Amino acid sequence: MVDLRVDLSGMILDNPVIPASGTFGYGKEFAELYDINILGSISFKGTTVEERYGNELPRIAECDAGMINSVGLQNPGLASVCRRELPELAKIYKKKVIANICGSSIDDYIACAAAMDGQDTVGIIEVNISCPNVRCGGMSFGVEPQTAEELTRAVKTVTSKPVYMKLSPNVTDITEIAKACESGGADGISLINTLLGMRIDIKTRKPVIANKVGGFSGPAIFPVALRMVWETAHAVDIPVMGMGGVDSADKVIEMIMAGASAVQVGAANLTDPFICKKIIEELPARMESLNINNFDEIRGCA
Repeated sequence: MVDLRVDLSGMILDNPVIPASGTFGYGKEFAELYDINILGSISFKGTTVEERYGNELPRIAECDAGMINSVGLQNPGLASVCRRELPELAKIYKKKVIANICGSSIDDYIACAAAMDGQDTVGIIEVNISCPNVRCGGMSFGVEPQTAEELTRAVKTVTSKPVYMKLSPNVTDITEIAKACESGGADGISLINTLLGMRIDIKTRKPVIANKVGGFSGPAIFPVALRMVWETAHAVDIPVMGMGGVDSADKVIEMIMAGASAVQVGAANLTDPFICKKIIEELPARMESLNINNFDEIRGCA
């Protein structure tokens, strides 16, 4: 019988499948459809210090093999997440979760990390330095190695929980950013966040979304994500959570062969709310057909 368990910096997951931040909310809607406790973990919606409405509408543009979004980190704010959302999530999900945090300044990140450090339900803090949909902060911290290292080191001073830095693919060399985060004390790396994309309405002659450009995600970006996970996993000595276009058991296995320790599923949750459940159910038979007993046997083998 195959073993689906994986180890993320001491946090043992029953399987490597994790809904990505921003695509699963706080799990409530999905819990009405199936038992979400089958998930390895959950990276819940990105949290900022202050409540955010997000960007102006429209925020979504469909593409042939994916979508463009410019939601802009809409969330109820740090205090509300800690006081209301996390206790509610704990009622329906009994495992440790991943806290995705973002900010417009180093002080913002420090405040969010310190608050999440005090939450018993949080097992890992995922620091988003890669969001392309906010006009300040976010990706500005993730495109320059020195800045990424400084932010990583600052967050590590206020938490004893493992810190994973979520990186942007919109850089010249993602391994340089990853190595800088490792130098700053990161316990792991999450990648990739969305690519930058755009659609134009040829009838109105204007961009489809109000923000003009946004984050491109979905099946089309999988080869890019896989390549960057492979590069990063071979450049650092800390775990990598791979994501970007994952929508099948085979793609989970590919990500792990590239070097990922766990795999996040993003945009696919929006088109098929059962996708994570399907992947988890399909993994054992697919592994058996490939003569894989556990993920340690294949991690980084490519």
